[in-house]
Amino acid sequence: MKLTVTDLTAGYAKAQVLFGVSLEVSQGELVALLGANGAGKTTLLRTVSGLIRPWGGSVQLDGRDLSGLSAAKRARLGLGHVPEGRQLFPLMSVEENLLLGAAFLAWEGRLESLERIYALFPRLAERRRQLAGTMSGGEQQMLAIGRALMGRPKLLMVDEPSLGLSPKLAEEVLLTLSRVKAEGIGVLLVEQNVALSLEVADRGYVIEHGKCMLSGSAAELAHDEGVQKAYLAL
Repeated sequence: MKLTVTDLTAGYAKAQVLFGVSLEVSQGELVALLGANGAGKTTLLRTVSGLIRPWGGSVQLDGRDLSGLSAAKRARLGLGHVPEGRQLFPLMSVEENLLLGAAFLAWEGRLESLERIYALFPRLAERRRQLAGTMSGGEQQMLAIGRALMGRPKLLMVDEPSLGLSPKLAEEVLLTLSRVKAEGIGVLLVEQNVALSLEVADRGYVIEHGKCMLSGSAAELAHDEGVQKAYLAL
């Protein structure tokens, strides 16, 4: 399963945000998307997942053009999205939130997905009856990732998973994404902690003003002088 974004343009009303973005994420690969606030990273993920209609360009999943498909249909084809801010249902239990992520699966499939998520996140299994809104920030982020994984995606996009977390919890969450990658799932990661994201990523892209300005292996980007000055404070 491979995600291919080609010359993607998009925006809001008359304000263009993306100016011909192209990138690829292969199965079992973790790719970091780097850039300052307002660079277009969240808009890119929202456009790829079908929440925003593109102005031009294409999004393909395993060679299939996703143009015109709703976010729900894209999810059924294997595209998962963990939005910025988690966007959980705080007055519903952990398990109820998880089951919503697999609403399009048959009941037996939902139960199988639950077992898999509880194995990946034992803490969620311990708190399965707890209201999502009463959990810690780190636990809520695990729940948001788990909910997206319930639908058995082949490609998972994750937007700012460490936002508001302590350094220790942020590292734990990103290491969890490494385990997700090890299961053969491609991951496109938007993360404010550039140093930590490059530690877990295979490759990365740098997006500035809605354009991909640089790409390379995680090691290449970590040693790039421009990336160091702009994002690593070196």
